[in-house]
Amino acid sequence: MAPILIAASILIGALNLVTVLAFRTDKDRARLKGRNAPRRIPEGELLLLAALGGTPGAYAARHFFRHKTCKQPFSAQLHGIALVQVGVLVALAWR
Repeated sequence: MAPILIAASILIGALNLVTVLAFRTDKDRARLKGRNAPRRIPEGELLLLAALGGTPGAYAARHFFRHKTCKQPFSAQLHGIALVQVGVLVALAWR
């Protein structure tokens, strides 16, 4: 395997781990109520992590932590990001 592919795989793997941890953190913070609860992670940041390549981690975290599974428009936006990413991968594969 070429060194560039190894580096890219490591970066994507790390990004997906960060994405899963961000979803977990947001879920934990969502459970806390009251004045002293830590600030939640904005949906835009979770979507940005997915858009940067953390989509598999986002879907895994949604499943494992049951977090943001029905939330709209978040779910539709995540599906849109995934659709674009699949389209890009298909286009690259056909080159």
